[in-house]
Amino acid sequence: MNARRVSALVVKELKRTIREPANLFMVIVFPLILTLAFGASFGAIGGNEFKYNVAVVNRDIGPYGAVLISALTRIEVLSIQNYTDPSAAQSDLQQGRVKAILDIPPDFTTSVLTYNQSPTSPSKWHNTTLSLSIDNGSMVASAAIPPIIQQTLSAITQVNAKAGTSITIGTPTLVDTQKISQFAYMVPGLFGYAAVFLIMTVAQALTTEREQGILRRISVTPTTVGDIFAGHIVSNLILGSVQVAMVFAASYVMGFRPLGGVAGIIMAFAMVLTLTISSVGLGLITAAFARNSGAATGISFVFILPLMFLGTFVPAPESISRLVPTWYVTDALTSIFLRGAPVTSQAIINDLLTVVAASAAIIITGIVAFRRFGKS
Repeated sequence: MNARRVSALVVKELKRTIREPANLFMVIVFPLILTLAFGASFGAIGGNEFKYNVAVVNRDIGPYGAVLISALTRIEVLSIQNYTDPSAAQSDLQQGRVKAILDIPPDFTTSVLTYNQSPTSPSKWHNTTLSLSIDNGSMVASAAIPPIIQQTLSAITQVNAKAGTSITIGTPTLVDTQKISQFAYMVPGLFGYAAVFLIMTVAQALTTEREQGILRRISVTPTTVGDIFAGHIVSNLILGSVQVAMVFAASYVMGFRPLGGVAGIIMAFAMVLTLTISSVGLGLITAAFARNSGAATGISFVFILPLMFLGTFVPAPESISRLVPTWYVTDALTSIFLRGAPVTSQAIINDLLTVVAASAAIIITGIVAFRRFGKS
């Protein structure tokens, strides 16, 4: 082994890595994005950032309703939102703006007082029930919220459940009556999950065509650059439609029965096809800086990983997930398919408009980047 030759080879490889942006992406940026994506998804950033928005309708005529609300407000994982109109709270639950509704009845204070006055005489108690509705689109909320509220209720009313109680929390009701499997909670995210991989296929196709000189030969024909971009957009919209149909078919075979009807299915197609346009844009950005198809594959994951881990079915803090367009697709489809929210509800429209705006910005950026850096 010759130390000088080995040293020269090391220097050569280092220069090649520094001079080729794709290699820098693969060596430095890709591991960084991977680590950040996993960290954000599984709560490594900022500790436990999960909060459940809980709507509280306080109809109690005495002081204990306010005491219960105050105690719930002090719980870090809950974000209490006060409502005076039960129908408004129900509408927000259906659209996913809150995860649960706690309805405190008018005789809540009376029940607490009669229990405290005669804790060993059930005949003297005034019995009452607090109603609780849970978001059917959130499996975690369904499991976490009821025991939190029960413990808080026991603490502030000094009720000993083992000795009997005058106050009970009704069996939590869901937005709809169907039984939701764990797979069903994942289905809305699968639509966006499938679409983001188009980033890699677009980037690989363009870099391969450039490597083989196809783009150069096309440039001497009457075909314009706009024609090339339009061809990629349309072809991938067709692929996106096929993906949506395949996800629907496969999930239906697995037992998933979505709410929302035909309008919900149409909205799913609209959301995913809009997301497909953003995937084409990110593919153009990738191809603009990748010099071969192998590098395009690696660079594309810089975009794919955050879109998958922050915006599909992997639990992640909402404050971070809102930075990626896939989150809005998953949020809208969860509201439609699992909560039965109408497609005309404001929350769904807002999600759609956000995806449209993001996709427009990304495709324009991709076209500009590829025209400037990707044709050589």
